[in-house]
Amino acid sequence: MSDLKKHISDTLKTAMRAKEKQRVTVIRTILAECKKIEVDERIELDDARVLAVLDKMNKQRKDSNQQFLDGGRDDLAVVEQEEMAIISEFLPTPLTDEEVGDIVKAAIEQTGASSMQQMGAVMGIVKPQVQGRADMAQISKQVKAQLG
Repeated sequence: MSDLKKHISDTLKTAMRAKEKQRVTVIRTILAECKKIEVDERIELDDARVLAVLDKMNKQRKDSNQQFLDGGRDDLAVVEQEEMAIISEFLPTPLTDEEVGDIVKAAIEQTGASSMQQMGAVMGIVKPQVQGRADMAQISKQVKAQLG
């Protein structure tokens, strides 16, 4: 079992003892999503893959939150924000724009990319380094700005 997944399981046990109902629900959802992938693909998830699951779940809640706010459902938006806060506890600290810029610049130099047609190669190097620590839309903008 990966260290991150073990940490999530331990946090679940602590939340259950403290009778934190919503926290338990969100953490169980995280573990269920990880288990689903493990069963479907017949693999044991490593930390990088668990981070990808957390990142995806966080992004889904951000999108839902925005839709609820746009639809005037502030009550549901609050629930999504609380879930994002719980999921974010397991994500590493976010990268600053400067750190992202440095990673993108290094990847461009490493690939020797000089045009937008090589953006995929740059993104392939950058993505594993920033998984769960930066929004991929922001990364894409940075790569386009530096290649453009």
